[in-house]
Amino acid sequence: MNEYLLSVVLGIVEGLTEFLPVSSTAHLRLAEDLMHVPLSSGYWKMYSIVIQLGAILVLPIYFRSHIAKLISTWPEGEKRDCDYLTHPLSLVMIAFVVTAAPAFLLTKVIGKNLESLYVMGTALLVGGIVMWIIDAMKAPWEKAGEGAPGSPIHTWKMDDIHGGQALWIGACQILSAVFPGTSRSMSTIGAGQIAGMSRAAALEFSFFLSMPTMGVATLYTLYKSIKGKDEANPIGVAEISPHQWVVLAIGFVVSFIVAYGAVAWFMNWVRKRGFAPFAAYRIVLGALVLAWAAGLIGK
Repeated sequence: MNEYLLSVVLGIVEGLTEFLPVSSTAHLRLAEDLMHVPLSSGYWKMYSIVIQLGAILVLPIYFRSHIAKLISTWPEGEKRDCDYLTHPLSLVMIAFVVTAAPAFLLTKVIGKNLESLYVMGTALLVGGIVMWIIDAMKAPWEKAGEGAPGSPIHTWKMDDIHGGQALWIGACQILSAVFPGTSRSMSTIGAGQIAGMSRAAALEFSFFLSMPTMGVATLYTLYKSIKGKDEANPIGVAEISPHQWVVLAIGFVVSFIVAYGAVAWFMNWVRKRGFAPFAAYRIVLGALVLAWAAGLIGK
């Protein structure tokens, strides 16, 4: 396939799946495999990182007004009931630290799992089942709305999140780092729902948490790819040809544009319909990936 067209396709895959609870890592890995992208190439590994940055940059732009409001009210909060540790922005960073430290220590395990279709397939399948169960349990209360007697949902807005919920969500996010295919979105949204957050609140906190989490992780991986040694696949910016720079730029721009549309659509969809279709998709895809890994199909 022409590399320009290949970059468009991979940019679309990354942009569509980065923030949906279906695992962008698994989809990009599968797409690269199907289109025979040389996964051992330092350039293509860096390419995957760069187009992910394109998708991540969507969030600070899409949520710019909310971010500005939170910054302007830090640390007291809009209701004047917060402090330096309990403000929503502080809780985002606390959840990030809870994830970052263990994930950094488990770097080698994460690297091995990234190469395993069995791990990805299992994570997709199990994650889909878990997502379906959680959403089905919460669906009646979502329909009942805020203030319904006996409702297990007590946090309807992200700005009302408390410390225990943030710690729990940060801890659950580790699963997505260690087991590719779990999906960072799925793990944080599901964790938020279990902790008593509404779909919309859990989704928005997941988006805010992804900014430092994915931003730092992606930049660190990019740094290792360029400056590292041996298994880190150093490539050297000077070794990239003008043609390769254009391929990178196409993937970056396409990923950004598609991701922006996906975030806007997803926010609207979740408020009205929930996560069941994504759970069903994960279950089917996970089963297909496991069958493929076992040589039952596609070989």
